[in-house]
Amino acid sequence: MSETTHDGGVAVTASPSTPPPDDGLSRADLAAKYGLTVSGARPGLFEYVHQLWGRRHFILAFSQAKLTAQYSQAKLGQLWQVATPLLNALVYFLIFGLILEADRGFEREVYIPFLVTGVFVFTFTQSSVMAGVRAIAGNLGLVRALHFPRASLPISFSLQQLQQLLFSMIVLFVITIGFGSYPKLSWLLIVPALALQFLFNTGLAMIMARLGSKTPDLAQLMPFVMRTWMYASGVMFSIPVMLKGKPEWIADILQWNPAAIYMDLMRFALIDGYGLDYLPLGYWTWAIAAGWAVLIAVGGFVYFWKAEERYGRG
Repeated sequence: MSETTHDGGVAVTASPSTPPPDDGLSRADLAAKYGLTVSGARPGLFEYVHQLWGRRHFILAFSQAKLTAQYSQAKLGQLWQVATPLLNALVYFLIFGLILEADRGFEREVYIPFLVTGVFVFTFTQSSVMAGVRAIAGNLGLVRALHFPRASLPISFSLQQLQQLLFSMIVLFVITIGFGSYPKLSWLLIVPALALQFLFNTGLAMIMARLGSKTPDLAQLMPFVMRTWMYASGVMFSIPVMLKGKPEWIADILQWNPAAIYMDLMRFALIDGYGLDYLPLGYWTWAIAAGWAVLIAVGGFVYFWKAEERYGRG
């Protein structure tokens, strides 16, 4: 229909009986028609990996900033990166090495590098797990303010712990050499051992990040879990020696747990007196380490990705 305006023009208006152009369209149809997408929707798995790769510089810079700020209020500053695990190793040596004689089966020249290596390597996993628990829950302001793949946070925290371990390795090398284990070709095995442990730690951190995002109390429980895991992984003693006379399956379970596997591989690479006989499956121990790394890294990544759109909400 039409009507004449006050200036003589003709205006065309829709008939009252004509339905609106979007009438009858579902929400999905309306979104498709106008190009609307869900805010914060989870991307596909491969697209998610692509987004993470695009933010690799942010992940590295964030991990370095966290590492620098970690001891910024302490007078000794970054020296605590080395001093903390070293003091832990000293305490364990006094209690387990001298008082409880957990060094049985080892010469003193082997036991002290054995103990320090175990403390440093397990601390790497322990710190990654604890940082993963708080990765989302402890950074809600960042998660809610910016749009980025949330897996950047647990990956960045694991990378931070790797950098901290690399600082500690300098002291570990000095201690190892001081007790008679000099650099040799087997030291090159440190690189794949750390790479596999880093993959394992990152996957575990992502699992804990998702769990911790909905259960903040998990951060209070995990120190007890990690302490139990440490005592069961042979950080301070040789599992086969300490469990001699016990059912063999108990020693197998403890030796094949990933924390013990990665410690054994690092000790095998570094310490002269820690030979192939101490690895639960000889050279096949490397296959077990790789299996743990792939299983937890891939599984943890997929598990974390599936809840991507729920982080920071509620």
